[in-house]
Amino acid sequence: PLNAAHRAPARRAAVRGRAVDRRRGARTLANARRPETTERAAKGAPSPGPGRGDGDGDGDDAAFSKWLFERELPSMGKKTLKSLSSLPLAIGELLVIAGFSALGTVIEQNKSFAWYVENYPTENKSLGFIDFPLILDLGLDHIYTTWYFLGLLGLLGASLTACTVTRQWPVWKVSAKWKFLDRRATLLAMEEAESVPRARLSDFSDLLADRGYQVFIKGKKMYAFKGLIGRLAPIGVHAALLFTLGGAAYSGLGGLSGSVMVPDGSSFEIASGLTRGSLLSSMPGIAKSSVQVNDFTIDYLPNGQVSQFYSDLSVVDPNGKEMSRKTISVNVPLRAGGVTMYQTDWALSSMQVTVAKPGADGETETENTYVLPMASLEGKGGFQGRIWGTFLPLSFDDDQRRGISLVARDFQSVAIYDSKGAFAGVRRPESKKPIVVDGIKLMLGDVKGSTGLELKTDPGVPLVYAGFAGLMVTSFLSLLSHSQIWAIQEETAIVVGGKTNRAKEEFRTELDEVLNSVPEYVD
Repeated sequence: PLNAAHRAPARRAAVRGRAVDRRRGARTLANARRPETTERAAKGAPSPGPGRGDGDGDGDDAAFSKWLFERELPSMGKKTLKSLSSLPLAIGELLVIAGFSALGTVIEQNKSFAWYVENYPTENKSLGFIDFPLILDLGLDHIYTTWYFLGLLGLLGASLTACTVTRQWPVWKVSAKWKFLDRRATLLAMEEAESVPRARLSDFSDLLADRGYQVFIKGKKMYAFKGLIGRLAPIGVHAALLFTLGGAAYSGLGGLSGSVMVPDGSSFEIASGLTRGSLLSSMPGIAKSSVQVNDFTIDYLPNGQVSQFYSDLSVVDPNGKEMSRKTISVNVPLRAGGVTMYQTDWALSSMQVTVAKPGADGETETENTYVLPMASLEGKGGFQGRIWGTFLPLSFDDDQRRGISLVARDFQSVAIYDSKGAFAGVRRPESKKPIVVDGIKLMLGDVKGSTGLELKTDPGVPLVYAGFAGLMVTSFLSLLSHSQIWAIQEETAIVVGGKTNRAKEEFRTELDEVLNSVPEYVD
């Protein structure tokens, strides 16, 4: 019996040891198979249950779905909103957007492929690295409609929305909810606090009301505030910025733009000057109408430089009826049917030349007037700057490769070169002063110009204007202080406490003036 008694505890200890080992082994195996999880996920995730073979699979799925949709996803959403509402992130987004906007101002937008090849050659890169392959590959020729620029606008909008939801809206809700305080210690612990003996709560509340405070009294307790709009205004600032960003994105995705060079006296169809920016763009109703260039003129400074250029334009409907007419210039556009036409450029288009040749008898002259088209010579043949030229053959019947060259930089003078390239002289257009070149007498007539117009539709402009207007108003209102004052009436004294979110010195001075004005009652 004694030995059995000793053996029984030994067996029980051995059984316990094996059970512990098995449990440890099971835990080790479970740990080896279970993926790593965070402590929060381990606490919040549903337990695996007794097993899939016990008929509890549906219950496990329901528990997992509940945990996922009620705990995990809301938690991830809160973390995302908190990250998006970061001030450094918003500042970084603004700086990047400003950088791309500046780049879009420096690099001309929506020009032709040939224009970028000519103005941004690979042999002479702007700023040492900008050439036409870089511009076209990165979409810098239409930067405001690229996916990355619109994505930056969307990211900034998401940051503004997240900041409004997670920070400003809760502050507004707390500020809008007011309550009476009745504990003396609470009032005296505020930023501005004072106990005024021999005073009445009614007198104090009347003085606050005279200074624009909203006053509420309940028995021996009082609450007053002013400037609550200052707490709501920051939300308005963000809303105004969202309007501006939305308008810019809408103009980029839904707008059309283009440029045309139209000779004086000719016309063009509006649709031919507009190019779709995206699939969301749509032609305006006025697209089938035409624009007639009635006249094009240039004003010059005393030193001969161009001061301003003007285009007299008429918008004509498909039936030939004039809808509107206006003389435009730089910064003075024409707006019709949602399309804005800006004066952006000019060129020389044609030159009238009268040629007088001696007749068969050697005395009688035969005159012929020609209208010669002019082409830009800028960057060609050693010419620098804006310059145009045309060519008059010596004979229209024989070899037309020999002739007279006429070159002009503006409407004021024309340089004439003979068939050998030698300088022959200078004449003013319509001066009626002849010049003999290669045995031919020439007289220069009118020089016609072409007006360079940029056409654009901006459907988001009303949103942008509304956003800027709202931004100016709400930015001013956000400077207003939100001041709050509580007071309680004791036996013969009032206890006052107050606080404000800004302009603390002004608030202290104002409260002191009010307290000094409270009548003192003497028994």
